[in-house]
Amino acid sequence: MKEVWVKAVPWDKNLITTALESGADAVMVPEKYTAKVKELGIIRTIAKDGDLKLGQDIVEYKIKSGKDEKEIVKLTKTKKVIVETTDWTIIPLENLIAQTGNLYAEVKTLSEAKDFLSILEKGVDGVLVTTNDINELKKIIREVKSSGERIPLVTAKILGARSLDMGDRVCVDTCTSMHVGEGMLIGNSSAAMFLVHSESIENPYVAPRPFRVNAGPVHAYIRVSDGKTKYLSDLKAGDDVLVVDFKGKATRAVVGRLKIEKRPLMLVEAEVDGSVISTILQNAETIRLTKPDGSPISIVNLKKGDEVLVAVEKAGRHFGMKIDETIVEK
Repeated sequence: MKEVWVKAVPWDKNLITTALESGADAVMVPEKYTAKVKELGIIRTIAKDGDLKLGQDIVEYKIKSGKDEKEIVKLTKTKKVIVETTDWTIIPLENLIAQTGNLYAEVKTLSEAKDFLSILEKGVDGVLVTTNDINELKKIIREVKSSGERIPLVTAKILGARSLDMGDRVCVDTCTSMHVGEGMLIGNSSAAMFLVHSESIENPYVAPRPFRVNAGPVHAYIRVSDGKTKYLSDLKAGDDVLVVDFKGKATRAVVGRLKIEKRPLMLVEAEVDGSVISTILQNAETIRLTKPDGSPISIVNLKKGDEVLVAVEKAGRHFGMKIDETIVEK
């Protein structure tokens, strides 16, 4: 996920407070000011003596000539690099983005932030905001936080569904209200995960719980941030999960709690690109998958041939990380 850092050098309490309230990921402050930041709230600091050490974990690099390109690429292998230039014709930013990660850019305006975040449909890994304009700072942070990750979703065709015995089912309650067309990616295999719709739908049985996804049993995978997965049973309060909409736009949400209860289960099978994929969910009318147009469909109403959204990938996973290895999950 993209990061947004705020530069408050020289010290500026208003900038720090705005960064904290707006959800910035870190603040750059002068040496010996980390303690003053922590008095205002919990956030990472960037300084020579900060949580992220300036000059060690993070370096600032001012581009002066085309020869700097190789040096920047070399630095990003071990450090996060904040690049600054007054003329992007010296080294086109596309060149750097195509070659490396750990790349951050200084920005002063919302327009600059949008440009840097979208280059080559990948963008920089984050931005360092250097404006003193509080309103512009808020706009930039909001833009970075909403830019999120893009997850390619494809259409799968339902093969069938059948009831199973009882199992330990997990509801993931977040600190975020979700809307129609949003949910979480859940599956029996990390290679194919269904977009399970949030409980944001009005129904005659229970009041909507827009903060909740009734995700499935304890063994199932869930997509979390930074391209990783976790078992539902491993989640805990304070963890990040991904909320994904039907267009594939993903944003981070904080887990508030898990509800694990014994419930009757249902196996759902579908076909995508000639392969059979599956997930297990609670057997209840209020549990829904997501159609390609974003509308929810209850799992008890699924029929053969119905289309639902899934995310598929070819790489295997080890401890939630993608690996280039053949792994068979049935």
